[in-house]
Amino acid sequence: MNGIMGWMERYFIPIASKIGAQRHLVAVRDGFVAIMPLIIIGSFAILFNNFPVDTFQNFMANLFGNEWTALGGNIWDGSFAILTVLVVASISFNLAKSYGVDGLSASLIAISAYIILTPTTDDWGLSYAWTGAQGLFVGVVSALVVTEIFRLLYQSKLTIKMPEGVPEGVVKSFRALIPAAIILIAISSLQLFIATITGGSLHELVFTIIQEPLQALGNTLPAAIIISFFNHLLWFFGLHGTNILGPIIESIYLPLLEVNIQQFAEGVSAHDVPYIVTKPFLDAFVFMGGSGTTLALIAGIFLVSASKHYRTIGKLSAPAGAFNINEPVLFGLPIVLNPVMLIPFVLIPVLLTITSYLAIVIGFVPKTVAMVPWTTPPIISGYLVTGGSFTGVFLQLFNLTLATLLYVPFIRASERAEEKKQKILKNKGEDNDEHGKSKIS
Repeated sequence: MNGIMGWMERYFIPIASKIGAQRHLVAVRDGFVAIMPLIIIGSFAILFNNFPVDTFQNFMANLFGNEWTALGGNIWDGSFAILTVLVVASISFNLAKSYGVDGLSASLIAISAYIILTPTTDDWGLSYAWTGAQGLFVGVVSALVVTEIFRLLYQSKLTIKMPEGVPEGVVKSFRALIPAAIILIAISSLQLFIATITGGSLHELVFTIIQEPLQALGNTLPAAIIISFFNHLLWFFGLHGTNILGPIIESIYLPLLEVNIQQFAEGVSAHDVPYIVTKPFLDAFVFMGGSGTTLALIAGIFLVSASKHYRTIGKLSAPAGAFNINEPVLFGLPIVLNPVMLIPFVLIPVLLTITSYLAIVIGFVPKTVAMVPWTTPPIISGYLVTGGSFTGVFLQLFNLTLATLLYVPFIRASERAEEKKQKILKNKGEDNDEHGKSKIS
């Protein structure tokens, strides 16, 4: 462990610190952190609606009727359903503020630009498919690009100057008028061009480019590794990997599961059904706590973290994480665009895919023969998906332990990188104070 930490401190942390201090990545990080209250509330609303206990579901339906889930659904509409819109506004505001330009105007223009790029439904409403997490990639990129263009135009001579005595709000509004017009015309032209060429939107174009190369995946270990790798790589860059790859995973792996279930119902042993890689294989043995096996990350935080920020995020994320809802830790730590967390977040699930596959191949664990709700907690899910085998539980415990041990050095490295960054900022502040005092004297 000391050798790993020494290598990381010498080679990895300096590079990660420089990347982590980059202006645009800081804006992205702060943008996600700003909407954390909505993410946490939204995640608990999802859990409330999908709590995987039939007794609870039946009780709520009998007490409040079949529409009882509308309470959590409305909260979802105001949080996860518009997650990308919130992120666009927050990232744009923070990036503009870092340049010392009008953050409110920048964020409003960025939202307007994003909506231009977003497909509408048949009744001219915005599609939740793209205002939610699935639109994050386009949202993050558009927020950064629009804000940069706004900053350049805002600081140029292409602005309307108001005379003295005019209220500050009016001055800022008119100063942003021409930059806003130029940006929205450019974005609208881009959307028109994409629609003319492809018949769709930028969102759909990005989705197609990422999805199509993965269409040939099948029920093999290499295929499972590729699915796991790309799912987490997409998540790291703010793309909803689970949603993007969902059509592939479901179209390939659900039919295989159905064959396993049918043969198991006919009396075939769970060890002898044909298919290893299915959707519950990934859900139960790899995505424990959500993408990135973040339940192990939360456990690692509780074991070794000294950071108040990390421990607070761990405490807030643990209840939802136990039911495989991990947006609070993904965006609160954050993991998205956090260079220190790239390696464990992407590679740990790949490793767990291999260990799980091998455990089934050698016959230690039965194949999956049941589909359980995605919110079913680990341990319970391992028992159920393997047809009631405690070896499925043992595999989950083994994978969680392995993942926790692998996350630990990166948690420490991330904390040390943050400490170094804070020291640098503190020293710069002291140097500025000394410089100011010398000028005064």
